[in-house]
Amino acid sequence: MGIIALSIVILLPVLFFLLLPVIALVDILRSKFPGNDNILLALLVVFVPFGAVVYFVLASSRKLRN
Repeated sequence: MGIIALSIVILLPVLFFLLLPVIALVDILRSKFPGNDNILLALLVVFVPFGAVVYFVLASSRKLRN
């Protein structure tokens, strides 16, 4: 395996797991949730490993519709 392919294999997952929490936090700030769910979900994303993945699984059912 070449050095370029190896760096791509390593870089893509790292970027994915660094950008996913940022995308989740932006989505939390732009969405409406009942009660204090915004704060709880933000804490989940920031402090729990793979919290962003859990957020994207649970968030669609918790968002308030307009």
